[in-house]
Amino acid sequence: MSMLDRDGPVPLYVQVAEVIQEQIISGQLLAGEAIPSEAAMEAEFDIARTTARSVARELRRRRLVHTIQGEGTFVGPLGVPRAKQTRALHTIIANDIVARIRRGELRPNRAIPSEKALMRRHGVAKGTARRAIADLRERGWVFTVPYRGTYVSDLEDWPDELSLVE
Repeated sequence: MSMLDRDGPVPLYVQVAEVIQEQIISGQLLAGEAIPSEAAMEAEFDIARTTARSVARELRRRRLVHTIQGEGTFVGPLGVPRAKQTRALHTIIANDIVARIRRGELRPNRAIPSEKALMRRHGVAKGTARRAIADLRERGWVFTVPYRGTYVSDLEDWPDELSLVE
């Protein structure tokens, strides 16, 4: 989660729009892909639903996205072909956690987000969140302590992955 300045002069919706704009510019979000849902923005940035709605409006104002009623908000102008979901959701979630581990947001021997937190952040079912955690465990990024939680593995136990799993 990026650090939002909750007390500064720039409205939260503008700050979150800047984060998503940066994801579009950097290629993390590609033309035709959906930006995070209002529910996902609420969970990720700890903002109100109305603030999340304003984020989409701001990104539309900047001509970075378009909204299709009942389907979501997508990168690029109306009519851009919609991206097919090429990777399984559990893989996307697992890769997101790996990226957060590598950036130091999630530290060795500290808990990763719970299944419930992953469900909220990514708008997925419990089974999908559970599968993402299982993937991470199989790859060596995390270990689970029964009845305690799942924790980031020690640095020396991290896999020698050069890239994220597709």
